[in-house]
Amino acid sequence: MFAVENGLQGDPRLQAISDAIRVIPHFPKTGIMFQDITTLLLDPVAFKHVVDIFVERYKHMNISLVAGVEARGFIFGPPIALAIGAKFIPLRKPGKLPGKVISEEYELEYGNDRLEMSVEAVKSHERALVIDDLVATGGTLSASINLLERAGAEVVECACVVGLPKFKGHCKLKGKPLYVLVEPSQLEEGLTF
Repeated sequence: MFAVENGLQGDPRLQAISDAIRVIPHFPKTGIMFQDITTLLLDPVAFKHVVDIFVERYKHMNISLVAGVEARGFIFGPPIALAIGAKFIPLRKPGKLPGKVISEEYELEYGNDRLEMSVEAVKSHERALVIDDLVATGGTLSASINLLERAGAEVVECACVVGLPKFKGHCKLKGKPLYVLVEPSQLEEGLTF
């Protein structure tokens, strides 16, 4: 569900977030309208709005771990985890974590990839939030849910800053709710991710 569908309709913070995201046409390839959060990070007010809205949503849900998807989930996850009193777990690309890991392969809009997670990072029955910057197909978030559940966690929800309109309403990924702050800009010009 989008934030505007869940009590934040008309909240000026959502417009500030949307306005702070730069669109790069035809990157990384023709037909892609890349949603660049770099400009959002350069705007401390808009960046704080992102963190604040997520913290407001999750502070009373008894979440004990926030899992951030490499790489942009690493930007939003830690401040949210600290604010709600949870630990942060990085979900990494292959070969980036030491020790024993479990992995999950998934499909992207333009190929396949894999995520890994340290098996020591999760305790059975911990309540987890998965965070990333954007959801286009749901493949990365679904792989994240699989990893956490295989380790014994209970995934409460997935959260993204930007999400395609097809995720409006009470959308679920692998049975888990999805919460999105804003829609992509300039969607009509091509694919977006």
